[in-house]
Amino acid sequence: MRGQPAAGRAAPPRDDAIRLLARREYSRAELGERLSARGHEASEVQACLDDLAEQGLQSDARFAESFLRSRIARGQGPLKIRAELERRGLDREGIRAAFAASEEAGEADWFALACDTLSRRFPGPGDTPRERARRERFLAGRGFDFDQLRHALAHAWTSDD
Repeated sequence: MRGQPAAGRAAPPRDDAIRLLARREYSRAELGERLSARGHEASEVQACLDDLAEQGLQSDARFAESFLRSRIARGQGPLKIRAELERRGLDREGIRAAFAASEEAGEADWFALACDTLSRRFPGPGDTPRERARRERFLAGRGFDFDQLRHALAHAWTSDD
């Protein structure tokens, strides 16, 4: 069969990497972990990752932008998204650049997103302290900071926001 390695031989790391990248974007660290888990030598993996980045096939900046957009669409806040990007191996400067690009493009209005996320999940602000605390925990768990949380609790169900 064409494109398949001969029996007993593993595919080169580049082939595995291309297959993975064809499905979705990966951070460099994630892709390295996947390739290492498939049994490729560390030196081969690093050389492959360097080549892919040089050719523009793998980009941490592109991964961060794509990841950020998808998490905003899910209604997740900046704290949770930032932590997840760090967990996936992106450096703080790359994360900061992705957030800046997103805010510059008008994709990330965290206060409006917090309001929208809260109003979709709950029908109103809650009548008791226990219900309000539940709404606060919900937004905090989604990764919104204190100011965004307070803003959402005050404005989520008003018609002007």
